[in-house]
Amino acid sequence: MDHPVSPSAHDDRITVREAVFRLLRDLGMTSIFGNPGSTELPMFKDFPEDFDYVLALQECVVVGMADGYAQATHNAAFVNLHSAAGVGHAMGNIFTAHKNGTPLVITAGQQARSLQPFDPFLGSNQATELPKPYVKWSVEPARAEDVPLAIARAYYIAMMPPCGPVLVSVPSDDWDVLTTPVEARRVSRQLRPDADLLQDIGAALDAAVAPAIVVGAAVDRDGAWNEAVAFAERHQARVYVAPMSGRCSFPEDHPLWGGFLPAMRERIVERLGGHDVVFALGAPAFTYHVEGAGPHLPAHARLVQLTDDPQVAARAPVGTSVVGSIRQGLRDLLARPAPAERKPPAPRVRAPRQPVPDAEVRLPVDWVLQTLNDLRPRDSIIVEEAPSARPRIHEHLPIYASETFYTMCSGGLGFGLPAALGVAMGKPDKRVIALIGDGSTMYAVQALWTAAQRKLPMTLLILKNQRYAALHEFARIFGYKPGEAVPGTALPDIDFVGLAAAQGVDGVSVATAGAFEDALARALVSSGPMLIEIDIA
Repeated sequence: MDHPVSPSAHDDRITVREAVFRLLRDLGMTSIFGNPGSTELPMFKDFPEDFDYVLALQECVVVGMADGYAQATHNAAFVNLHSAAGVGHAMGNIFTAHKNGTPLVITAGQQARSLQPFDPFLGSNQATELPKPYVKWSVEPARAEDVPLAIARAYYIAMMPPCGPVLVSVPSDDWDVLTTPVEARRVSRQLRPDADLLQDIGAALDAAVAPAIVVGAAVDRDGAWNEAVAFAERHQARVYVAPMSGRCSFPEDHPLWGGFLPAMRERIVERLGGHDVVFALGAPAFTYHVEGAGPHLPAHARLVQLTDDPQVAARAPVGTSVVGSIRQGLRDLLARPAPAERKPPAPRVRAPRQPVPDAEVRLPVDWVLQTLNDLRPRDSIIVEEAPSARPRIHEHLPIYASETFYTMCSGGLGFGLPAALGVAMGKPDKRVIALIGDGSTMYAVQALWTAAQRKLPMTLLILKNQRYAALHEFARIFGYKPGEAVPGTALPDIDFVGLAAAQGVDGVSVATAGAFEDALARALVSSGPMLIEIDIA
């Protein structure tokens, strides 16, 4: 009797390249952010028509754009870098993505496996060690056949809270090797907070006389904006923003809004004075920038914390910490019986409006920000990297809605301008406004070329004070005398309109109130990128 012949177990094999593109398509990652080198070229042979290669002219721009895009789309972005040199160029923004909690799947080219024993040109000798400790996981698969599985695993790790970047090093001769397809899987990304500890948090807030909530970036990242507002209103709690937060997590025109905490221990204690329970919500307790001493909280105040990051919970100096989904934790807290009614705190005193400056003076940044707030659409998105202006931004440029503000949690420059491009690509129905200092702009000015090539309808505002002004503020902390020179901080003679024009972006320089108002009105409705260089005091 004849038996049917079984099909070969290898009949369904495809190349590593085909398997990876099939997987990326299933995972919704059809935009590839990169700047290619020789070791990456084999990946892009027969590039699929439904994929988009987003070219940037330097690797820090590549990663910054991908970071903004991933935050805007709520999905990991796919990045392709060139071996050790490209990863090295990108490390500043990989560090920022790590601090931002942004999911990125980073692939880096590697020399062919047959060449690696000979320390080849453009080889990465310790490819998996190079990006550490600022990636959640890094690997160079032992076999070419394992590359698709490694990228799948990298994606799931990147998307697990707390999200972050991962790296897969891929030798250049792996892409044509035959392998089996890898199917995308459904993997849960939610961790429900411990119910008993949540009850402790709820009871502490119920019993508080004057509770405070300190919100961090994780609230907005987890889509918990509405729950945070409802919870603050239930407890009539004053709401502050944690130091160095990269997202806005509470409406800044709300009566319970309390402002921004500084990154200094003593001043945090001072600002939180009078509160008996402090709830760190999606935020560290606390991020400091300068040395301090003494307690971390006002006398007799209790700290409770809900965070999606076990490391943040572990390093809190005092109090009770619960790890899990911010949104689910707040929903569980809101499901408890409502506490007794509490008198709301007095509304925060708002900064006074600034008068129109005289024509002969350089534009005050307070007035520039106030005017931007007056003219911009309420739901427009601000992407900011202007460290010296940040305190004034806090006073004169309030954020009203979820997912309408992005900055870096790291303090590393070079993120803001490319991230604005990524956000504009990820949210094409919104007006994106990049608000960048002149020093910050020069870290990633090549991003203007990509903005022009893609005709992104963006407004690019360069606050030009001709120096690294933030360093002048810190100079006083480190003992510099008033008026004493701070070496290496002057930035004269940079023509941002010329730099923009050379890369295909329309621009204008303004130095008077009328000129700024006219230029801003045009830039807010531009069909492509428009840059305004603002000569500020």
